[in-house]
Amino acid sequence: MIKKTNHNNIVKYKKKWHWNIGMVLFGIILFYLIVTVLMYLLTQRTTSYEVRMGSILNDTAYTGMAIREETVIHAEQSGYVNYYTNTNMKTKVGTKVGIFTNQEVTEKSLKESEKENDAKELTSDQQNRIGVLIQSFSDGFSDETFSDVYAFKDSVQNSISNVSSVSKANVLDRIVEQGNGASVFTASDDGIVVYHTDGYESLKAKDVTPGMFNQADYKRKELYNNMKVSAGDPLYKLVTSEDWKVVVPISDTTAKELKDKTSVRVRFQKDNQTLIAGLQIIEKNRQLMAYLSFSSSMIRYAEERFLEIELIIEDETGLKIPKSAVTEKEFYTVPEEYLTQGGNSSEKGVLKQTEDGSTEFVPLTVYYTENNMAYLSMEDLKKGDILLKPESNMVYTIQEKASLQGVFNINKGYAVFEQIKVLCESKDYYIVASGNRYSLANYDHIALNAEHVKENDIISQ
Repeated sequence: MIKKTNHNNIVKYKKKWHWNIGMVLFGIILFYLIVTVLMYLLTQRTTSYEVRMGSILNDTAYTGMAIREETVIHAEQSGYVNYYTNTNMKTKVGTKVGIFTNQEVTEKSLKESEKENDAKELTSDQQNRIGVLIQSFSDGFSDETFSDVYAFKDSVQNSISNVSSVSKANVLDRIVEQGNGASVFTASDDGIVVYHTDGYESLKAKDVTPGMFNQADYKRKELYNNMKVSAGDPLYKLVTSEDWKVVVPISDTTAKELKDKTSVRVRFQKDNQTLIAGLQIIEKNRQLMAYLSFSSSMIRYAEERFLEIELIIEDETGLKIPKSAVTEKEFYTVPEEYLTQGGNSSEKGVLKQTEDGSTEFVPLTVYYTENNMAYLSMEDLKKGDILLKPESNMVYTIQEKASLQGVFNINKGYAVFEQIKVLCESKDYYIVASGNRYSLANYDHIALNAEHVKENDIISQ
């Protein structure tokens, strides 16, 4: 008889995990990597800034009114006017300025006269001179000297204008030779020829009032070729002196900054030219006015009555740092004579009286000294601590506090507060002093944003 096996009595056992050293090490490494990645993602990064020497210009923009020695020349007869020279050109007494004709000089008559002139085209020599100007400017150009482009433009324009003037003069001479009632008028004096008037030609600097700076009321009359004039009408004007002035209404703040100065640097926004001007400040109709005197470069601005200028009050050089890097910290102030060295140590510190009446040396960091007072960290001492003067019976009780501006130096991998002395500032930067034992140095690295850093923080970049 066959006996059946009862499968219901079979017991299944769970498979046991067999741990080994490899699995343990893998788990540890995985855990370490996860923690490291999380710490990296959650840690506030500190951006460093390398301190470098730089400069800041403290300047203030104003609109000034130019006052020159100007003479308006009026027509002695009626007719149509055409000019020999371009505006803003130097001329001498007796030089041909223009011609009168009984009728307009038409384009047709001009072209017919031009055909008979050899001066219309640039000669090879003239072309070469202009080419040399262009090549010289191109070779010396850089982004830092971009403002030189204005002077270059003026040089090329003057070279071309001189050639054009010769051609134009020959054309007008030809018209005069043809007769038909054409006559020449000449310069009455040496000076700069300008072809517009505005009614301010006889104005003196002392007579300028604040109301004259309302340019909405300013009217300028242009004088142009083929203009019909009557006897007595303005023909042109001559600027006859290199001595000229710019009158500027200034703020009380600027006036205080310029107090006791007899000269000031002036930058003209038109061409970025900078000149030294004599300075006088006078109050007129309850408005402070700066009178700027010049003795050169008048021709550059002879055509403008109103000039956009900047008064350069400061030009400070030092260590240039961003304002975002600057913070403030409070310190206890202690007379320098209470500082000493402890035993055989070179560390600086103070002698502090303990509660039991004994004396202990407290090492500390001196952050700054000024007027015989040392600035000491408030973490090292507390208010009410009694300090002993070395080799004396005198004592000093800590109570006075003062704050210093500074930055966090991160050269060593952790944040160290360093005092700064601000010399001047712009919108985004300070210029700070260097050269003393407590100051920053060129190429130091500081925290770019002081708000995200505390002293002694380990810096992650």
